Amino acid sequence: MPTDAGEIVQALRDAGLTDTAEPLLEPLTGGVSCDVWKLDTPTGSIVVKRPLAQLRVAAEWNAPVERGESEVRWLRRVREVEPAIVPEVLAELSVGHAFAMTFLPDCPVWKDELVAGRVDIDFAARVGSRIATVHAATANNIVDRDNFPNDAMFRALRVDPFLLHVADNDPALAPALRDLAEDLMSRKIALVHGDVSPKNILVNGDNPVFIDAECAVYSDPAFDLAFCITHLLLKSVWLDSEKLRQAAAAMVDAYRAVIDWEVPDELLQRAGRLAGALLLARVEGKSPAPYLVEEEHKDIIRTQARALILEPVPIDDLVTQWKRTFV
Repeated sequence: MPTDAGEIVQALRDAGLTDTAEPLLEPLTGGVSCDVWKLDTPTGSIVVKRPLAQLRVAAEWNAPVERGESEVRWLRRVREVEPAIVPEVLAELSVGHAFAMTFLPDCPVWKDELVAGRVDIDFAARVGSRIATVHAATANNIVDRDNFPNDAMFRALRVDPFLLHVADNDPALAPALRDLAEDLMSRKIALVHGDVSPKNILVNGDNPVFIDAECAVYSDPAFDLAFCITHLLLKSVWLDSEKLRQAAAAMVDAYRAVIDWEVPDELLQRAGRLAGALLLARVEGKSPAPYLVEEEHKDIIRTQARALILEPVPIDDLVTQWKRTFV
């Protein structure tokens, strides 16, 4: 049974985060997997987040609500590595696997900046270097691995809807996609955010701030790089923006410069393989990119993605070769 707002308010009182008789929870929008509210308190604004069991998409897509606890662990762990790139967790609440964290005012969502045409290539590079810093700090760390045993959750939120759903509906690609899914689930290398998307990155001056780490898992860091690059390339087609492709290239270069836990070329090869599959998933998977409504755009992405799944290339080459239009 879903937890109602009244129970959330009581949990906030129990956590000492509000003493107002009738605090106003202001709904925030932008995601499909959680209820999110803003609450103004005497000491400043906070954000309250509660995961949903059934995600707000057309297809049936269920996910464990315990992912709220995993997100809290990711935020706290990353705050130890680089405090400026995550909000502070204020409390885990007693209902619905919800939690409260600091609200960051005057920090636009990176997706909104990109859509408005404000493509800062240096900022894209910082996104790459900062997420690589988290990977470097947690690579081959037994404690981190033990603290994020979230394989079932990652499968439900990422592997099944993005890789296996497409495989189930495309016999020609099924062997490659199922092999990719098995390889991804087998790798235990570093702490992965799992949803490094422009909609989950705030622009705080020069610093990217990462939010929405519900998919956090100890897995293959190539996934985070591939996931974010996918979003930039999709938008480069949608907006016909060469600068977005350049931003993707800058992100890859900056990420590569930080890799010290394995051979960089091996990670970039895996990331390229993943990116091909993720690009197709945003057209054919359970969670298609909502802004891709033109069939011409879908065909541009579909054609390139299918070729990349069958003949993968390293992600730096993928970005260099990516076509925004067909002539």
